[in-house]
Amino acid sequence: MRTLILVCGEGLGHTSRCIALAKELVSAGHEVHFGAYGYSQELIERKGYAVTAIPSEITLVGNTGTLDLKSSILKTIKKGSFFGILNIKKLIKKFHPDVVVSDGYFTGILASKLMKKPSYLIMNQSNMEEFFMDRGISGKFLAKIVKKFYSRVFKIVDGIIIPDYPMPYTICRKNLSFSDKLKKKVFYSGPVVGKAYGEVMPAQVQHPHILSTVGGFGYRSPLFLKVIKAAEMSPDLHYTLLTGPSVDSDKFTDLPHNVKMLQFINDQFPCIKASEVLIVPGGHSTLMEALSFGIPVLSFPDIDHIEQQNNALAIEENGVGYRLDYSTSSEVILEYIKEIVYNGEFVDNAQSMRQLSENLNGAAAICKLLEKGTFSGKIDHKQ
Repeated sequence: MRTLILVCGEGLGHTSRCIALAKELVSAGHEVHFGAYGYSQELIERKGYAVTAIPSEITLVGNTGTLDLKSSILKTIKKGSFFGILNIKKLIKKFHPDVVVSDGYFTGILASKLMKKPSYLIMNQSNMEEFFMDRGISGKFLAKIVKKFYSRVFKIVDGIIIPDYPMPYTICRKNLSFSDKLKKKVFYSGPVVGKAYGEVMPAQVQHPHILSTVGGFGYRSPLFLKVIKAAEMSPDLHYTLLTGPSVDSDKFTDLPHNVKMLQFINDQFPCIKASEVLIVPGGHSTLMEALSFGIPVLSFPDIDHIEQQNNALAIEENGVGYRLDYSTSSEVILEYIKEIVYNGEFVDNAQSMRQLSENLNGAAAICKLLEKGTFSGKIDHKQ
């Protein structure tokens, strides 16, 4: 089976799960080719996969750390990025895939339909119009355009893959809304993450250990500093903080002895596995990684980011962590960390999610789905 995977490059969560899927497909004896752009393309190339540059589908616009969705849509339309469909048609003609998998890259579905190729859409959000509903008359107008566009994509695609737990455990459930007719196309594969729990050796750290992936840049820097202060107040807890490439960790010369600061970790899974708590934003892929490894989380979703807010709320409802915000004090952050570390209920719930993730085996489940849909012409969406 020849599979073309098209990746939205706005956020590396799309890329990481597509690489995990490609790994499974190749191990099953199938051929994979990628279409990607920007840092996503570079990462795929470094992993050793064949990839062709494709035009970006959307252009993100923002200021002082806040995403301006209205301006992003207008900028995208002005650029005419949606007309990249011609480029995708050329790529499909050149690679001649048996099936096209498009992760958040809607143009790929339209091009696949024109080329009469089976296509599947990977996504963890279906109600994108909600971003615009409370943004005045122009926002409502944009909401209608966005909904009309993706509704058309949903109608023509062969299947919709949600790389998440099945209901009622689905973390992105508050970001999904499908008609009864569309539900017949939806397949909950289970989390699709870069490495399986059993193949990772935990990092050598002191316990209890907390890993924070909230970088110390832009609007996240105050939260970053609050975590450091929380560490100062409880020396018995040990922290690894990822600053991100925009922050010079050498400038932090007076850190508490129980804090280790790093700019970048090439492979985060050993550190995740060695942790009792993860402090993260609310991105879907990061949450899937945490739960696939059975680690409870403190989620600090980005301000005004509805998708992340909803993900974090589901984490709290599922009893595998808490949703907090950027106004939370260091004292309260420490209280929640201790609640998770010393209350076995959170660990038990997170370990149940880890076991469920192993049983589902998301990447393998998608591989089987594609094989069946491609070779039989039919698709079974029952989980």
